[in-house]
Amino acid sequence: MAYELTDEQRDRYRATAIRSQLRKQELLRFHVEDAEEGNHQQFGARLDVNDLMPQLEAHGLASLSLFSGGGGLDLGFERAGYQHVASFEILDICGETLRTNRPTWDIRSGAEAGDVRSARFSAFRGIDLVHGGPPCQPFSVAGKQAGASDPRNMWPDFVRCVLQARPRAFVAENVPGMLDRKFESFVRDNILTPLEDHYTIFRFKLPAHEFGVPQARRRVFFVGFRSKRDAARWTPPAPTHGETETLSGPVMPYNLARQSLGLPDIGFDQVAPTLRSGFTGPRNTTGVLNSKASLNIWNQLRVWPNGVQPTPSMARAYPPENGHFRMSVADCTLLQGFPSDWKFSGAVYQALGQIGNSVCPPVAYAVARQVARALGVS
Repeated sequence: MAYELTDEQRDRYRATAIRSQLRKQELLRFHVEDAEEGNHQQFGARLDVNDLMPQLEAHGLASLSLFSGGGGLDLGFERAGYQHVASFEILDICGETLRTNRPTWDIRSGAEAGDVRSARFSAFRGIDLVHGGPPCQPFSVAGKQAGASDPRNMWPDFVRCVLQARPRAFVAENVPGMLDRKFESFVRDNILTPLEDHYTIFRFKLPAHEFGVPQARRRVFFVGFRSKRDAARWTPPAPTHGETETLSGPVMPYNLARQSLGLPDIGFDQVAPTLRSGFTGPRNTTGVLNSKASLNIWNQLRVWPNGVQPTPSMARAYPPENGHFRMSVADCTLLQGFPSDWKFSGAVYQALGQIGNSVCPPVAYAVARQVARALGVS
């Protein structure tokens, strides 16, 4: 089961996190005292993620969620005006998160109720939309890229749901590796061929930072429409944020990591590197990054925690005493595009796992709005 640790690993992780938290508080306290003497810029306001996805009025479209996780797609579609019908999620801890944030939703979680492999979706026949992110480890660059041979490949069950429920449209999200040439035959045989007789399908990539999320995270989306008339109205979401000096059109500047976290200016700022997804075991509890390039950026930002390296031995090179401290769950929540009032259940490592595996809600929101327009909702 994902997000499980031994008692020894949990105690070690907790001890490191506490030392890191204390060091962070000490450094921030020092900065405040120094700022009062006029030596540093004061802290600024943190980014309000809700500004990136203003709540829209209900328009009558209803959505069914598969592989709901921490609720990134669910939240984005809700804020875009969709009525939530049900969520299927096999992990109990994710089900807790969804129930905590939306007590009135129909949340089907756990090994029985939340397992899409045994679910029958004909009860949802004719629903407006099905959305979900089938487990991406089979295609992730951080994994072994086993594709169709990986037992975690849930694409056949997503396709089965679409064929049984026959929604007006569907949205599926996955990692960029899904469009690599090595997986062309998988996409053709397992997604396109079973669905193309019934749906017009579009494929595209979206970078989260182009929709205001302060993180360089790219994801692939498959969007399908049962009606050719609806498909003819489809256009992918246009960026809302960019390099205002070079891009034409009404775009806002990127939200940068330090600025979004409300931290003082040190003369260096940029979009945060991708937060690691797939916190599925002890190896991943020491950090949320998986590349040295990402590490270098965080080092320059000077806001990244102890344990940024992908292995425990490398992580020990960054103890709290040298000024690197572990970012809080609240920090990672913001950098992933969740509002501050969206709470993740479980221990810290479980919360980080849910965050890292989630779709950025503002990106889901942008896709949801375009789908609604294609379905005839202005």
